[in-house]
Amino acid sequence: MRVTILDAAETDLEEGYRFYERRSPGLGSYFLNSLYSDIDSLSYFEGIHPLVVGYHRLLSKRFPFAVYYKIIEDEVLVIAVLDCRRNPSWIREKLIKT
Repeated sequence: MRVTILDAAETDLEEGYRFYERRSPGLGSYFLNSLYSDIDSLSYFEGIHPLVVGYHRLLSKRFPFAVYYKIIEDEVLVIAVLDCRRNPSWIREKLIKT
């Protein structure tokens, strides 16, 4: 299964990188490595995650982030990568607008 990260999700990852890099130099890179590893796992484990607002939601193993994705034919589309500490209504609105 092919995994594609949409531009909006890449932007989410960049924002997460900047947030963690400000906290501690090098932590941003660790964040990206961890999240990309989680995203790569979707090529094997696509579709097993619960549906939330119409998207499958994979919870990151190391950071409080969720990867929202859809399966279209033989491709996994990563729609958003959002911080789970955000207000749930903000997350829902962001996903509905996507």
